Formats: sequence, C-alpha cells, structure tokens
Amino acid sequence: MTDVAALAQVSQKTVSRVVNGEPYVREEVRQRVQDAIKELDFRPNAAARSLVTRRTRRIGVVALGTTFHGPMSALAALESVARADGYSLSVHRTESTDRDEIQSAVDTLLNEGVEGVVLSEPKQLEAPPLQVRADVAVLTLGALGLTAREDELVVGTDEESGGRLATEHLLALGHRTVHHLAGPQAWVSSRLRQQGWTSALREHGAEIPEAVTGDWTPRSGFEAMTQLLTTTTPTAVFVANDQMAIGAMSAIARQGLTVPGDISIVGFDDIDVTEFLPTPLTTLRQEFTHAAHRGMNALIRTIDGDAPQDVPDLVPLSFVNRSTTASPTPAGTTDNR
Repeated sequence: MTDVAALAQVSQKTVSRVVNGEPYVREEVRQRVQDAIKELDFRPNAAARSLVTRRTRRIGVVALGTTFHGPMSALAALESVARADGYSLSVHRTESTDRDEIQSAVDTLLNEGVEGVVLSEPKQLEAPPLQVRADVAVLTLGALGLTAREDELVVGTDEESGGRLATEHLLALGHRTVHHLAGPQAWVSSRLRQQGWTSALREHGAEIPEAVTGDWTPRSGFEAMTQLLTTTTPTAVFVANDQMAIGAMSAIARQGLTVPGDISIVGFDDIDVTEFLPTPLTTLRQEFTHAAHRGMNALIRTIDGDAPQDVPDLVPLSFVNRSTTASPTPAGTTDNR
C-alpha cells in the first residue's frame, strides 16, 4: 500500500478509502489510485481489510456432495454472482440428510465469520429446522425453507408446475394416461415433480398409475423402464430427469419398441446432451442459473443493508418440445395390460 500511495501521490489512508469503496474521495484522486493499483498489480490483503472494516465479504454455502446437474449448476451460478460483487464463497459439502451434520456445517461457517449462508440441500431434512444466527442473512435454494427464520430468502424453480406441464402435454396429444419414472423420494425435487404429475392426471380424470422409482442415473432409468414394461406397455411416460429418460429410451429400444412411435417420453432438466440424442428429447428446462442468480443477488442486497421487499420465490420452467412425443397410434390409445 505504501508503494501505491507514493506512486499516486496520496496518503495511505486515501488508498485505503479507495480500496474499501468509501465515499468522499474526489474522482480524479480515485482514478489516480486505481491506475497505481493496476500498474503495481496491488492485491489488497482481505484479512487485514476485514480487521478494519469488520467485513469478511465471505458467504458460506452448505451443499450436498453430489455431481448431479442441478446442484452443480446452481453452485457455479452462486460463485459467479458472488465474485462479481466482490464476495468469496466458503463451501461445505455434506454427504447425507442428517440434520445434525448439516447444522454442524452451518455452525462451522458461522465460526468462520461469513456474512451470509446459502443452503443448497435438495433432500428433505429431519426436524427441527436449522438454526442460523439472526445477524447472518440466509438463502435457501429450493421450494421449501430450511430454517425457522421469517426473513429467510427462499428461491427455487417451479418443479411442481414442471411435472404438470409434462403430463398435460402428453394428455393433450391424446394419451389416456401417463406413467411416471420418479426420482428418489428423499429428494424434494422428486416429490414436487411427482405431485405435479399426479395433480394433472387427477384434474383430467385420468387413471393414476403407480410410479416406478429410480435414483436419477441412466442405469436406474433403464431398470425402471424395464420393470414397467414387464407389466404394461405404456403409451406415454414422464421421467423425473433427463439422465433417467436416456436410460429409459435405451430400455424401450432393447424391447424392440420405438420413441415416440410406441412410447412418448418427456424428461426434466434439459441437460446439454438431450438436444443431440438420435431422437432429441422433449423435456422441461430448469433455469438453475437464473434462480441462483436471483437468490444470490437478493442475499447480497440483504447483507449490504438493502433487503429487497419482494423476492419471487419460484422461477418458471420452459417446455422444450423436441422429438420424443407424439399422439398414440390407433392401436395404442390405451395401455396394453
């Protein structure tokens, strides 16, 4: 800092004010200091600065230790917004839905001096709600809050409506009912998508078949569809995510059937590969990045003392109509039982 002050011909206190974004510095002086910082490649010491400002500009994230598309996309978006606003992330990954393990991760982050906490835990937690100090802003990415805080920010994607959209699309094509390959029931996302599927069938007076459960992976989709085909030949199937849908389409081909000629398929997520499959997958696009950006921006505003009055909690999904759905063939307007 001494070298920057000497080059800019100002005091070290003025350099400190510029670095910390304080007011009451003339624009000409501020520019001179910034030019000196750039020329000298000066990097402020975050630890030292926090001692002066009592701000760590650090946000803690508690996230499930998984490589699945949704959680990873959200984490990347959180980091992007934080970095752009001058914040760093401290990420603690958990391996289970054990409430005590997650609370311990939150407590560790609080002890590190984070100014905000993001809870990105897609599974249903055991009671009671998580505890986060009232002076630390908290954001939950998902449809349901995880703390008892009235000021908890809750932002997610509208997954129940997504399940409804997928089902209504298939019913509108003339299918009398829609089968479902569900995700693991411990995941909130899986239950919300299944609720949307059930609600749409009920509202249209259609039979509600028993769902077959997988674990989000292509292999589980293959196995779930193989199991389904041992009892019936459905004309339409809504699959809880794209990876399972890819496995399900493989199982259909293995049985000598075609998509969408014999069975229509709708996935969920719109992962990159779906557009380039031999038969491009019709699916629901989750705006993970949009939701994470919206939530993180609201969290940072709250930390900075400008809490937004109205934060839309659910981001709508987009229906992506490709090539895996069609009207049932005349002989296939009902399931073969």
